[in-house]
Amino acid sequence: MRLGVLLLPTDPWPRSVARARHLEALGYAHLWTYDHLSWRRYRDEPWHAAIPWLTGLAGVTSRVRLGTMVTSPTFRHPALLAKEALTLDHVSDGRLTLGVGAGGTGFDATVLGDPVLSPRQRADRLTEFVDVLDGLLRSQGYSHRGEHYTVDDARMVPGCVQRPRLPIALAAAGPRTLALTARHADAWITFGEPDAADQSPAAIEAAVRRQAAILDDRCAALGRDPAALDRIYLVGNTAERPLASVAAFEDFVGRYEALGFTDVVFHDPRPGDPVWTEDPEIADAIAERLIKR
Repeated sequence: MRLGVLLLPTDPWPRSVARARHLEALGYAHLWTYDHLSWRRYRDEPWHAAIPWLTGLAGVTSRVRLGTMVTSPTFRHPALLAKEALTLDHVSDGRLTLGVGAGGTGFDATVLGDPVLSPRQRADRLTEFVDVLDGLLRSQGYSHRGEHYTVDDARMVPGCVQRPRLPIALAAAGPRTLALTARHADAWITFGEPDAADQSPAAIEAAVRRQAAILDDRCAALGRDPAALDRIYLVGNTAERPLASVAAFEDFVGRYEALGFTDVVFHDPRPGDPVWTEDPEIADAIAERLIKR
């Protein structure tokens, strides 16, 4: 099981650099950040853009993988995102994983004056977005004309460092996005069903089992080995607190490893945050117990 940490792009840059270097030294496999223009309870707090922020981290780290958790079509065009991701793949020497999702209904959905889309509309848009993104990242010249996007002979020279393209990790929970994951993604991201009334550990695990079964079926229908797809569980904002102790985290990881997950990512605890209230030193204790270096 690979372990990763999600860092918010909100701290002063020297603090972010120091934390990223420390987590890399501890042996964590990957570091992630949210890709928003502003976000929830940090709406009026400092908040930096994800791609430049990750590019900066690429320059001050050497081993740890970096990723977006997740970028979306809400305020991005696939041609621009593909060019930025390709560039970051080169800056990081092939350490980028591009996490992608459908986008929500928060601040990002309205900041450009667009109407808020329904879940079905967001799934439609995501399908075309990922189709185009995949095509761009696999080609040095690419064109597309669809319902949401037009790309006219976009040049993607020199191509990605990682071949045939940099990995895409798709956040998916429903049948349509899970089918899209089976078709295009290198990894699947989930954190259960955050809008469900029952957020107990048993209910979340049951939801993840259902999602995994759908994903397996969609892979089989395409002739794809489901085991070839990495599975990333993002520790969510639920009643379960796996960072309460090393023992609790070890139990949590064991349960999700038994469900077939290859990676677990947790939010780095933050002093003053009303949700992620654990001691930040839990990351050190987890690494000492669970990461082989």
